[in-house]
Amino acid sequence: MKKMTGIFPALLTPFSGTKINEKALRAIVEWNIKQGVSGFYVCGSTGEAFLLKPEERKQILEIVADQVGRRVSIIAHIGAIGTDLTLDLGRHAVSVAGVDAVSSIPPFYYQFSVDEVVRYYLDIAQTLSFPVIPYNFPKLSGITLTPDIVKALRKEPHIIGVKFTSNDFYGVERMKAGDSDLLIYNGLDEMYLAGLSMGVDGAIGSTFNFMADKYLSITSLFASGDMKEARRLQTEANSIIEMLLETRCFMAAQKYVLDLIGCPFGEPRAPFFPLTEAEKEMLAKRVAPLLTSMT
Repeated sequence: MKKMTGIFPALLTPFSGTKINEKALRAIVEWNIKQGVSGFYVCGSTGEAFLLKPEERKQILEIVADQVGRRVSIIAHIGAIGTDLTLDLGRHAVSVAGVDAVSSIPPFYYQFSVDEVVRYYLDIAQTLSFPVIPYNFPKLSGITLTPDIVKALRKEPHIIGVKFTSNDFYGVERMKAGDSDLLIYNGLDEMYLAGLSMGVDGAIGSTFNFMADKYLSITSLFASGDMKEARRLQTEANSIIEMLLETRCFMAAQKYVLDLIGCPFGEPRAPFFPLTEAEKEMLAKRVAPLLTSMT
């Protein structure tokens, strides 16, 4: 297995009309590899997974794996409400050369019990016999993968880590203190430095698509003990995130930023709102100058 620590962009999905924009997808992958990322998280919530057809999710993974060519790691998000669809996506992911692990949000909407969620992850791991990374995102999934739940899941050897999208850094520290081999990926871009301080092994983030260089530098500065400069860069990244959040659609704002730096990503799928012309002007004036151009 390739390096599974470090910075992993949670890839946005580029569209040209209603179709996947393969050229743009390949371009963002290649550019980020040159930036120095450790790998990619494919078809997660940032990739609009639940607005894609299963065939589109498979197509995107195949394109990314082909472009990566085993140079960096790939984590394929296969999550769905039902186990059957998840396993179908999982079998496909396992068959794609260059995929190193699969990941999944907990089954959502129906308020599944903890036991049902645990069974869901065990079904994935035992059926696929492949590295699995559960995705802790309580704000959207409605369930928290606590240290005790993760401890129970880790009895299954194929469950290797957690994508941790929460500000419960006490939970991060407790997971790591009790299981030093557990891979933990920070999931809140705006709190990456805080995650590093509590022992995360890397991060998976949406804004890494267009400013991975800032997070790579934060990683290096933290490792060298230069907290002042690391905090400065985290503040710089957070200021950009704050401006993106001023728009009515964060997803659309991220895609438009990629347009501005040289890679057309189109608009997110409905019911996401497109940006207004005023929002586009704001991003062009205030955000684009703070980012590295792809051209």
